[in-house]
Amino acid sequence: MLQHVRPAVVMMALFTLLLGLAYPLAMTGAAGLLFPHEAGGSLVRDGSGQVIGSALLAQGFAKPEYLHPRPSAAGNGYDPTSSAGSNLGPMDQHLIDRVKGDAANLRKDAGGLPIPADAVTTSGSGLDPDISPANARMQAARIAEARGVPAAEVQALLDAHTVGALLGFIGEPRVNVFETNRALDARFPVAQPVVHPKA
Repeated sequence: MLQHVRPAVVMMALFTLLLGLAYPLAMTGAAGLLFPHEAGGSLVRDGSGQVIGSALLAQGFAKPEYLHPRPSAAGNGYDPTSSAGSNLGPMDQHLIDRVKGDAANLRKDAGGLPIPADAVTTSGSGLDPDISPANARMQAARIAEARGVPAAEVQALLDAHTVGALLGFIGEPRVNVFETNRALDARFPVAQPVVHPKA
């Protein structure tokens, strides 16, 4: 019996070391060497070097001069320690009421444009850092008015920060809210530009 058990135990130990330890360490090391920024969490730093966010996590911008992210169900909203969706079904009255309320609030921003779905729906994580180009376009007039610049210039900046589908067919075009808001502050400064979760 021992002669049948020993090879199984040896193989289990070998593959545990190989696939459970050696391979993950090798991939982590390679990622750190080849893509240090991404492997480190895509952290964004201000001029003094202090971390002010991550390009991979949504933050709750609410001021009119900023691009607003999609709604969040993570914790009390945009909480990176409570990443989750709302788990409300499409017939849940709480979800219906929230979406109707959000759509009503966005009608002024929309200026007659259709309200994109991602402007009123949360992502599965509640921390999606990106919005659709249509959602960004809908907000251009409000941002331009708040910053006192022509809407066409704001739209040009939004277009410049629109990333297409990976390899032309994987995913959808998107606009990273955090990075675009930093670009808005750099290009069209306001009296006291503050880019952080309370902005």
